[in-house]
Amino acid sequence: MIEFSEIIQVVIDNWGVVLLFFLVAILYSSVGFGGGSSYLAILALTELSFIQFRAISLLCNIVVVSGGTYIYAKKGHYNWKKVLPLVLVSIPFAFLGGYLKISQAFFFVLLGVTLIVAALSMWVSKYIISSPKESTQYSVIKDGLFGGVIGFISGMVGIGGGVFLAPLLHLTNWDTPKRIAATASFFILVNSIAGLLGQFLSHNNETDFYFEPTIAFVLMLAVFFGGQIGSRLSASKISPLLLKRITAVLIAFVGLRILYKHLF
Repeated sequence: MIEFSEIIQVVIDNWGVVLLFFLVAILYSSVGFGGGSSYLAILALTELSFIQFRAISLLCNIVVVSGGTYIYAKKGHYNWKKVLPLVLVSIPFAFLGGYLKISQAFFFVLLGVTLIVAALSMWVSKYIISSPKESTQYSVIKDGLFGGVIGFISGMVGIGGGVFLAPLLHLTNWDTPKRIAATASFFILVNSIAGLLGQFLSHNNETDFYFEPTIAFVLMLAVFFGGQIGSRLSASKISPLLLKRITAVLIAFVGLRILYKHLF
């Protein structure tokens, strides 16, 4: 049982991290994302063990996108005929990625590369917005391939994969922007759950899967409130392009820093 005094102490000791998680949740939830890549970037700058990174990131993802997924579904923004091939293939691969035991060195190299790619995706996303009209051409095989590859990488690293999926779907004019945002939100939710389950079932001891419950609870609470705010804000109110650009630069910086540290 987590005591209130423990929660207060964790907030005091880690107020900067808590604040950043809260702000990231506002930004990402406003465009249908969970924020996993940014959570990992923030955690990589802390003294927490890398074993905790993936679990905490996925838990926070689940908290943030659950509400958004419900809202999108309630408003009828899902074309399930197109969504299902993506997620049905991605789920087992995300589970497999989470199930794999990876070394600390490999994890940080993969994390660094992932953060840089995520930063580039965020930076160029403004220029690859799909048509407001629904595309009538799509391939089940292609969608399954997209879902499987992104799901596997996401499971290994500890993100939901929306930051990769959404730009790719926009680039291929997969559907309307609103439906792509809804699909990314659902994709993040199911893959975060699958990746977390894979991590949990693969562990034999605390060196395979572990997270400090009080810290995890505080960060989940921060992203819950941030996600609730972000999901209710319109793009015009928070200048998403500027915030996405700033976030992209910060993520790229952390990714390069991680690669330099662990490769050289």
